[in-house]
Amino acid sequence: MTNIVACIDGSPAQAAVCDAAVWASTGTALPVTLLHVLERNEFEGESDLSGAIGLGSREHLLKELAERDHQRSRLAQEQGRLLLESAKDYLADVGVTEVETQQRRGQLVEAIQALSPGMPMMILGKQGTTQVRDHALLGSHIESAIRTLDNPIMVVQPGFEAPSRFLFAYDGSQSANKVLALVANSPLLKGLACDLVMVGEPSDEHERQLVQARQVLESAGFEVNDRLLQGEVAPRICQHAAEGGNTLIVMGAYGHSRLRQFIVGSTTTAILATTSAAVLLLKSQPCSC
Repeated sequence: MTNIVACIDGSPAQAAVCDAAVWASTGTALPVTLLHVLERNEFEGESDLSGAIGLGSREHLLKELAERDHQRSRLAQEQGRLLLESAKDYLADVGVTEVETQQRRGQLVEAIQALSPGMPMMILGKQGTTQVRDHALLGSHIESAIRTLDNPIMVVQPGFEAPSRFLFAYDGSQSANKVLALVANSPLLKGLACDLVMVGEPSDEHERQLVQARQVLESAGFEVNDRLLQGEVAPRICQHAAEGGNTLIVMGAYGHSRLRQFIVGSTTTAILATTSAAVLLLKSQPCSC
């Protein structure tokens, strides 16, 4: 899979997912795959009721229930097909013509795992169709997808705009330096202004790390403003992004073990839940985005 994969689900974020796919495809000259996944609860409604009291001898009722399940499955499949065709037409209208569609059954994470080898980027809406429309709530599959995949993942929400500048959240760690190299070599981010942000106490070491990171990005042709901020990491990053007009935050994903995340919480999750910007999550593997 060498296509950008955009997940289509009919949620309020679907238009944003399409707009992000247009931006990513235009910036990288890569084709797009629109993916719709039929969750198991949408097509596996059949239940074995033969053991229930009074139902074993009522074969006509069992057949009726099975037929309703079949109709529900067929309706969900057709609805998904229409969503994919609508999204494909949307992309074609703005000039993205290298688009294929796929519909799969199962769980989203399983479906994207199957597509992950060579996938340059996956784009997800922040909330799915089953989520309460609360800005701070994440779609149920986002954390699982981020933890499972090594591919770049972009999480968007309604109102996505093609960014002219981005905030790069940097902490000076070894993994952050690997992500720094990915940012410096990213064709998708080329030409965008960069706010390089570190959150920590003022120190010579932090200043040195910021200077080195800025030099790497400037050598790659980026216009860079660097800032050392104090306070809680997630709120300060989100605040700075909003105040600086950054509609995209770029960062590494889940830098600690799952046990440590359980104990102290995850900065990645907190930023995803708080910000109104799109978030591009990178891990320390080469990518073509």
